[in-house]
Amino acid sequence: MNPSRLPALRAPLRPRLPWPLPAVAVWALGWLLWLLLGAAGVAPAAAFAVALGLATGAALRCRGRWRQGIAAAGFPLSALALGVAGALPPALWLLLLLPVLALYPLRAWRDAPLFPTPQDALAGLDAVVGQPQRVHDAGCGLGHGLAALHRLWPQAALSGSEWSPLLAWATRWRCRHAQVRRGDMWAVPWGGYDLVYLFQRPESMARAHTKAAHELAPGAWLVSLEFAVPGAVPVACLQGGGRKPVWVYQPAGPAAPSIQPPRGR
Repeated sequence: MNPSRLPALRAPLRPRLPWPLPAVAVWALGWLLWLLLGAAGVAPAAAFAVALGLATGAALRCRGRWRQGIAAAGFPLSALALGVAGALPPALWLLLLLPVLALYPLRAWRDAPLFPTPQDALAGLDAVVGQPQRVHDAGCGLGHGLAALHRLWPQAALSGSEWSPLLAWATRWRCRHAQVRRGDMWAVPWGGYDLVYLFQRPESMARAHTKAAHELAPGAWLVSLEFAVPGAVPVACLQGGGRKPVWVYQPAGPAAPSIQPPRGR
């Protein structure tokens, strides 16, 4: 058998779980190991150290530093919370979770966690796409992407969509130069925009490219920070200087050139 074909044969056996299931699995692994080692008679401190080490190793298999940090922190933070406030009734813990769920509803976890766009992450994008007049940030979070887009195109009509009602409210207050709506970024029509920007997650990119190809007009741009569209050829990729790559696409194809009527003699 050709060794080069082994990864292709193994790929179906290792399906990737949708986020946040990998983080939940890591947290459950840490707790399960801790309980099993304790039941086997291992000293509590040693059992916790072993469980923490193995859970952290599993967390490092998640894609992306933010996800690795979230997955790695869940087990020790939950153990610390239960150790410090183990006498609190379970109902109080549920009440403490309500503000977290209001800030970041469970449905939003299927897109991206709260990834802020760095201040100068989009520098040089205007040299590639020109001067778009209608620009949309899909999944705008707290408005860091809207602020970066506004620095590039202060004259553009900016808009954003965000599923979390608290984040959408905060972004409306923070980004007075943009129209922010609370809603599903996948349900918001993209037709009419000259450029759609998003900083999501790798698993979202194929869906975003398909939506853009169906809804954007020819010549409109899809811009993704850090994550590329699998199998799609970008028009440009801005990178260097230690910053995240900026992937630039025209999913619906370039605009047809305008035909000038011949001048009369």
